[in-house]
Amino acid sequence: MPGLDILAAADAAANPVNLWGALGCAVAYSASLLATLDAFADLILARGDAPAGRLTPGVGLKFASKLAAAAIAVIAAGIVLALDDNWFAFTSLTIAFVVVVGIGVIVLLRHSRMIADERTATRASG
Repeated sequence: MPGLDILAAADAAANPVNLWGALGCAVAYSASLLATLDAFADLILARGDAPAGRLTPGVGLKFASKLAAAAIAVIAAGIVLALDDNWFAFTSLTIAFVVVVGIGVIVLLRHSRMIADERTATRASG
């Protein structure tokens, strides 16, 4: 049906991608990324300073609240981009977020393993 093709083309031209919305979502993704990495840094620093590597309740609450806020912002921004049919921005921002957070998790796990190895060596020698 040729009439439907013209209607679909007119509808596509009437609804371009919202660039301001995409910019706002990119800012939300980047702020969430920084909050997540800051939470990881707090955890690494707290484990190094705390006796036996345990977290105080305040540090644990701070860590969890940063991660929760980051998750809420990323999910909300992802929903906005999906509703706006901006799949390029949604995909690229999500991939960047997952890659950088994945690197942060690897660093966090390596640090935890290093601290555990140091404590094991100290107990064995002492």
